[in-house]
Parts: sequence; C-alpha cells; structure tokens
Amino acid sequence: MTLIATAHVFKRDHINTDEIIPARYLNTSDEAELAHHALEDLDPTFAGRVQPGDILIGGENFGCGSSREHAVWALRGAGVKAVIAPSFARIFYRNAINNGFLIIECNLTETAATGDCFEINPTAGTLRNLTRNQEHTFVPLSDFAQNLLAAGGLLPFVVARMKSAEPRSESRLQAAV
Repeated sequence: MTLIATAHVFKRDHINTDEIIPARYLNTSDEAELAHHALEDLDPTFAGRVQPGDILIGGENFGCGSSREHAVWALRGAGVKAVIAPSFARIFYRNAINNGFLIIECNLTETAATGDCFEINPTAGTLRNLTRNQEHTFVPLSDFAQNLLAAGGLLPFVVARMKSAEPRSESRLQAAV
C-alpha cells in the first residue's frame, strides 16, 4: 500500500493530547465534531485547511499527556491519514494502533514544510518527499500492528478473528471440561 499525501508540519516537540484536542471538547466521541477542534490551540486554521488523506508531521514525544483516545479520533475525523514524528508517547502510540490509525517514527521536522507532498510506503518503510526530492527510511510497524491497521483497529480485528474461528463442537467442549 502506497499513500500520496500533503503534509502539515508542526516543528515542535511534546505536542500533547490537550493541544491535539482540548479538554473542553471531550464531551463527545463523534469524530466529525472533534475534527472541527483538532489542533485549534496550536493552529486555529488547521481544521479548515486539512484535507482528507493529509498527513501531520510533528516533533519528539508526539501525543504526550493524558491517555485520551479523543486525540486520535480528532485527527482521524479531520481526515489526517497518518502522523509522522521521531517518537511518540507510548499511550498515544498504542491508542493510534488500536484505533487503526497509522503512525510512523521518522524525523522530518528539519527537512519538511507544510504543503510538501509525500509518497509513503508503510510496509517497505520508505518516505519520499516529492516536493524536495528527498528519500527517508523508517522501521515499519510490526506485522501484528500492520494487521490491526488493515482491520481498522483492535476491535474490528478481534471481531473478524472471532467470526472466522472454528466453532467448538459439543464433544470438544465437554472434553475440555
């Protein structure tokens, strides 16, 4: 799978979940509603500029702060396809994977600018900045994490696995008891 996307670059470390989606909007889990307020305290114009399929590039420790899944939901609701940063807060990292949201660990804050066009191959671990003719590599997500992303997240993955599991026969159930 290869993605072509336009970048929105935030050249700052430690962008926290309260900056991604301010706490005053946590009274809903509706991604479309959350999208209107994504990153509004950092860039009030972001929600109006972001287009479906765009990517966000940030600095170190992206998504630090609280464990709110709303941060992932707000970005996904805004149409952001992936976040690229040198490192992620662990809870944001897991929330992203568990919600089927692509994150890539790669440092692009010094070489990318808002508006740059990227070609991304998440399984091969390659990023090409088509605007600046630069290539970057990163360690791809594990096979398991890629399977979660392909399924749409942890819950859809588990539901699909349960549906495809062989039903236990009555005799096998009694033998197990």
